[in-house]
Order: sequence, then structure tokens, then C-alpha cells
Amino acid sequence: MSETNTVSPLRQRMIEDMAARKLNPNTQRGHIYSCKRFAAWLKRSPDTATPDEVRRFQLHLIESGTSICNRNRIMTGVRFLFRVTLRRHDLAAEVWHIKEPERLPPVLSPEEVKRVLTMATSLKARAMLTLAYGCGLRAGEVVRLRSGNIDSEQKIIRIVQSKGRKDRHVMLPSEALKLLRQWWKERPTAHDAGVTPEHRWLFPGRRKHRPMTTRQLGRLFKEAAKAAALRKTVPLHSLRHSFATHLLERGKDIRVIQALLGHSKLETTARYVRVATGMIAKIESPLEGLSPPRRRRAKRDRKKPPAP
Repeated sequence: MSETNTVSPLRQRMIEDMAARKLNPNTQRGHIYSCKRFAAWLKRSPDTATPDEVRRFQLHLIESGTSICNRNRIMTGVRFLFRVTLRRHDLAAEVWHIKEPERLPPVLSPEEVKRVLTMATSLKARAMLTLAYGCGLRAGEVVRLRSGNIDSEQKIIRIVQSKGRKDRHVMLPSEALKLLRQWWKERPTAHDAGVTPEHRWLFPGRRKHRPMTTRQLGRLFKEAAKAAALRKTVPLHSLRHSFATHLLERGKDIRVIQALLGHSKLETTARYVRVATGMIAKIESPLEGLSPPRRRRAKRDRKKPPAP
């Protein structure tokens, strides 16, 4: 796990273990970085660590101001090294995770979404952002769309091997299909040679045979959000959050929304109930059922009629 360009036998074994389990490339890079960070703190190879050093490294991360999310991510990679590659279950047992604070996902109102889509700086940007919101797609799912994934007759999009290595179908709104047809006429075709039509990227990137990057899509959203004069700073993923929340507010079944989003657990989808302000505002408080307190009428002093 040294910083040199040569790959150490330990790192090579860990890479092979991750590849054998088909971990996502980003996950693999994260695990390698985590173990390099642990080795840098330890100042020697991680396979010589002691249980007490594993405990003190976690305290070091907390004391150095590392966020709970990053701290847990680092220790997940270190635990993989201990548990899988080194088979050191005594060291893996010393790794603990801290419960992360639950935050409400950022959601735009329908009016704000409309402004963002309207202010998109180009046809390509408008088509991609419309797919992100109108179909509830992740950024990576938008940029990796191929022409063969679009079924215009059935009005569906097939998402292939996305997060969790799962396929799913989502709806294809008429407005999104219209934009895609317009974009297909303007789409650059410099790298289409030798690629069958159904395998061509909808949004080709600058590199040959590679799609546009999620970072580029993020910049397009940032430009559109700035032009729309949003009062809050939100990430591109907020379009997916807004998609789920707005469907929930319109009364769509939460299990249907779960399938559209590709969530494995219903609990993940259920968090949108907490931000569905339209639904929350319509809930009648038990206070409404309390009858207003009756006011006691003041007794009037009846004056006795004067004596005759």
C-alpha cells in the first residue's frame, strides 16, 4: 500500500479480491484510497497493524474533523482489506460504524423545476435535464443511455445494469421523446463509425466511443439553475428527488415509485414522504378536531323594578 508507482503484492491481492466480487470501479478506487490513508497514518504496511492501532486510527479520523460519512467510507475499505484479503477477522472486528445523521433530500417545487428546464442553455442540456426529472434518472444513467434503450412505441426507457447491477424500465414522457428526436438530428456523429445504431450513445462525449461525463452534466445543471435564479443551492440529484416527491404528492403508489427509482428497500423510497410538503400540508391536525371552548356568558345584574 505504498505511494510508489509499483503495485505491492498486498494491493494486487486486494484488487483481485475486489474484481472477483465485481465491485464497482469507483468503489474499488475508494477502497484503495482508504487503505493508502490507513497505511500513511500507520507508516508501515497495513498487514502489520494491531487491534489497538485500528482503534486509534478511527479516533484519529474523528479528532481530525473527518465527516461521519467519509469516516465510515474509509473504514469500509479498511475492513474489506482485513476481512477479505488478509482474513484478519480480529482486526475487522475492531472496525465500527457511526450512525450518519438523516437529512431531508433537497427538493425543488414544480415551478422551480419548470424554470430550470426552460433556462437550460442548449437543446442537449434541456433534453438531459428533462430525462433526469421526467424519468427520475441518476446522472450516470442519463449519460450512459444508448439509442437502443429508447422504446418510442411503448413509451419506455430501459435502464441497463445501473446501481446494484440491476435493470429496470421507466416511463418515457411525450415531451422527453420530442426533445430526444430533436436532439438526434443535431447530435454529433463523429464517433459513430463502426458502431451499430442501437449501441450509439445518445449523448456522446469528447473521447472516442465514450459518453458524456456526469461532471459535464452537472455543469449544465448548474448553469441552468443559475439562469433560473433559484434561491437555494441544490445538486443535480435534486431533480431525481423532486421526481419522486412530486409523484408521491400526486397520489402515486409508493411501491410503483420504488420500482421506477430502482430502490431495493422500500425504506429508501419512504423518506420522500417526509419532504412531500403538498401531502403534509393536507394532513388534518388533531387540533382541528377539538371543539372551541365555550365562553361563559356573564350574568347580568337584573335591576329590580322600582316599588310603586
